[in-house]
Amino acid sequence: MQQASGSNADSGNVLSPYTVLDLTRVRSGPTCVRQLADWGANVIKIETPETLGVNTMGGPRQGPDFQNLHRNKRSITLNLKSDEGVEIFKRLAKTADVVVENYRPQVKNRLGIDYDVLSAINPGIVYVSISGFGQDGPYADRPGFDQIAQGMGGLMSITGEPGKGPMRVGIPIADLCAGLFAAQGAMLALLQRERTGKGQWVQTSLLQAQIFMLDFQAARWLMDAEVPGQAGNNHPTSIPTGVYKTSDGYINLACSGDSMWERLKTSLQDNRLDDEQFASGAGRSDNRDALNAVLNENTAKQTSDHWIAEFNKAGIPCGEINSIDKVFASPQVQHLGLAQSMKSQERGDTHVVGQPIKMSDAEASIDRPPPTIGQHTDEVLEHAGYSNDEIAAFRKAGVL
Repeated sequence: MQQASGSNADSGNVLSPYTVLDLTRVRSGPTCVRQLADWGANVIKIETPETLGVNTMGGPRQGPDFQNLHRNKRSITLNLKSDEGVEIFKRLAKTADVVVENYRPQVKNRLGIDYDVLSAINPGIVYVSISGFGQDGPYADRPGFDQIAQGMGGLMSITGEPGKGPMRVGIPIADLCAGLFAAQGAMLALLQRERTGKGQWVQTSLLQAQIFMLDFQAARWLMDAEVPGQAGNNHPTSIPTGVYKTSDGYINLACSGDSMWERLKTSLQDNRLDDEQFASGAGRSDNRDALNAVLNENTAKQTSDHWIAEFNKAGIPCGEINSIDKVFASPQVQHLGLAQSMKSQERGDTHVVGQPIKMSDAEASIDRPPPTIGQHTDEVLEHAGYSNDEIAAFRKAGVL
């Protein structure tokens, strides 16, 4: 598609040839679109007109969550519950490459902007849908939310300390992973379109993403009929791996396999670790409480910095347990450039979380701060062929 005025077509980013219509809200959908936007896609965010008094963004625009999620986009307002609004959206979709939505499954059909409708207008359209539980099936119409998916997808049953009840993780991991998988699906569909000329409907859900992320824990059940339980800070299968107390705090230590175990024993020089019950991986796992008691007694004698240096020198993975402020103070994190500068329209000079992918001949970038609501409505509609008089009439009628 020809790039619209004001897009980042000249930035050299990988996805700059593609235009994305963003119907998303809250987190999973915006996470998907952020991946496309940061790599150069021309993203047009479709928002509900302020006159309708509906906030679908999940928080204030000036808040850190909104600022981090919605950079690199342009915003237009469009009342998709009006016939004129739907017709405007269809005109935009006729020359767009990707549409991303995370409505409940039947909403797009009621609005008349589902994949069947849009693909009839634009056979090359890649239509990405994120839902709570899938586009069909017995739970399809349930409202989806990250913590619900964490519970239904098994994650809360394996998170937390044994006997203390289920525990959610500290980030909306089902939302985030569903968004990342949706972005991957969009790019896969665009690659296939290069060969076939035809777009397709890409679907994922919070529940699917959460179950996929169970990974080896899910495989333990599928292959060996073993139901994993909570293990607290211990690794479920590789012991000793966990959190150990030092004289001034805590460290993470990961000791996997017999050779690494031998290096750990050499570092600690505690004869109790030569006990027969710790001689094998299975023995260390079965006797994890006794082993951890010996290890904690040793690590408590020195500082965290001492053990981090000692164990890493011996080739045993060990690291700090940082609060978020200390994460971004880390020299390695600063070297990697994960805090990216941005000039926000609401906050001025600030920082957001950058992309974790490095490429030798392409670069993600933050070229635009999050837009104000409807900031680019006239610009986008003029590019779509509407006159100033038509735009003014749409605005007067409450379409924009």
